[in-house]
Amino acid sequence: MNAINFSGKNVLVVGGSSGIGNGIARVFRDHGATVFVCGTRASAADYKSDEDGSDFTGMTYFQWDVSDDTTVENLTPPFASLDVLVLSQGLVMYKRAEFQMPNFRHVLDVNLMSVMSCCMKFHDMLVATKGSVVIVGSSASFYSVFGNPAYSASKGALVTLTKTLAEAWAPEGIRVNGIAPGLVATKITKVTWDHPRRYEESLKEIPLHRWGTPEEMGGVTLFLASSLSAYVTGQMILVDGGKGLA
Repeated sequence: MNAINFSGKNVLVVGGSSGIGNGIARVFRDHGATVFVCGTRASAADYKSDEDGSDFTGMTYFQWDVSDDTTVENLTPPFASLDVLVLSQGLVMYKRAEFQMPNFRHVLDVNLMSVMSCCMKFHDMLVATKGSVVIVGSSASFYSVFGNPAYSASKGALVTLTKTLAEAWAPEGIRVNGIAPGLVATKITKVTWDHPRRYEESLKEIPLHRWGTPEEMGGVTLFLASSLSAYVTGQMILVDGGKGLA
């Protein structure tokens, strides 16, 4: 079978309602997977007005607030088995809001704590299928982001979480990897791409001289979840157009 054919496979993209997560979901859908996505809003229709063009065609959407441990534990998922778990939830707060402790904790709850709780929620399903986990970090997993201590800390922690879960779960047949996207046009990065001067300055730091797309993040995620990467686990791959080279 073609290693990139996900027909008959169930894929859940947490945070697949918009941005990079939705791009990843679309790529899996286009390669035959049965795709489930979740978000915090009541229905998929509530995302139609978003600027990053969410598309739920051929997918099953359900509402799930993963920042709350009880809500995670109490979920009855709309599938009986799971082959791939993609964790793309994320939050950032600008204007130095992350220096306030309630906001710092909330960002960590979404970006880090919920990743672990979702992994534990679906651990048994992934054991049964010898499945894969792909955690969406950030290029900020490897360096500071001025003014965003919670975002940087949470994304940095995902690197060692990926490695630790990969080592712990390898004997059970589960592979755990991650991607670390660079600059991609989404709601989170609107503060840069919607500002002409900031956008032009950002291009100077990228050897490929362009931003990435959500679908390109999906391509690397697809590879990590496929049998083409069967001997890869515990890796967080930078997908940044070369920005991190300098």
